[in-house]
Amino acid sequence: MAKPNVKPIVTLAQVDELTIDQNRILHSATHEEIISGATTDIYFVKTHEILTKKGYADKVVTAEVFARGEGVLAGMEETISLLTAGIATSGLELWALPEGSRFKDREVLLRIKGRYTDFGLYETALLGCLASACGWATAAAQIKAAAGDTPVTCFGARHVHPAVAPVMERAAIIGGVNGASCILGAKLAGKEPVGTVPHAVFLIIGDTVQVAKAYHELMPAGEIRTVLVDTFKDECEEALRVAEALGSDLDFIRLDTPGERGGVTPGLVKEIKFRLDKAGFGHVKVIVSGGLTLERIPLLKEAGADSFGVGSFISGAKAIDMTMDIKEIDGVPIAKRGRLPGITPSPRLIKR
Repeated sequence: MAKPNVKPIVTLAQVDELTIDQNRILHSATHEEIISGATTDIYFVKTHEILTKKGYADKVVTAEVFARGEGVLAGMEETISLLTAGIATSGLELWALPEGSRFKDREVLLRIKGRYTDFGLYETALLGCLASACGWATAAAQIKAAAGDTPVTCFGARHVHPAVAPVMERAAIIGGVNGASCILGAKLAGKEPVGTVPHAVFLIIGDTVQVAKAYHELMPAGEIRTVLVDTFKDECEEALRVAEALGSDLDFIRLDTPGERGGVTPGLVKEIKFRLDKAGFGHVKVIVSGGLTLERIPLLKEAGADSFGVGSFISGAKAIDMTMDIKEIDGVPIAKRGRLPGITPSPRLIKR
């Protein structure tokens, strides 16, 4: 990987000189700004300047990152990329758990050996990468465990800033869900995005069956035919109308009944499945979305739901707190009070 031509921010003078275009389209950081250190906490810049000017720039340290909680690891590939694209000139030695690993509370996820001045600037960013992605991946794993063999698609992109939406949905796939609706998130995970059309198109055209026919006509032949049935009429009535219109070409109907109408209930799923089957459309499956939780999914699955679209439970997951500690300096074990000096035995780490 070629390093981007980015000048790192390693002095307070550079911080003072940094000017921001107040008319920039988005407030999120660019790749170049992250690699330059512009998203770091200011105290890491101060640390770099002190160590450099006082003759400690060549001190080789071993640092370890551990999690304050258990979960599923995501964000490690991004973290490794950040470190290898950063300011290091003499190279860093890295050991890490593989992406997708399940980790325990206080388990070491990443070990870094090298000059502190070659990576300390990125502590804020790398901890953030891991904390957020692990939180999303862990929530996704919990949802998938509740769903069992029933497919789950992440619909959470609308709940987070667009700059991190693909990070979140990729993390959800790492955590075990089957797909994602965010185009970039899905493709980052090596998949194609999944989804049908929103209520907006039904409201604009004015009839569910007309939309269903247009969808079938215009979508590629390999695209799964999934149609929302909760926009205008009773969901059972609309499901039957759409099934009669598309026949064997209809694959799924989607239920996304809003909370103002009680949401999607197990009783509703059961009734729709029953009526479709009795009308000769037993092949039509049901995907459920809208405010799904660990408690609701098993009940809906038991009622006959064939697939789930989960958004806010994954996107709103709490980040898993990450900490980085220095454990050796020039080969000598050391640690701050409350920590154990020296490298932590971590046989699962793999040299990168």
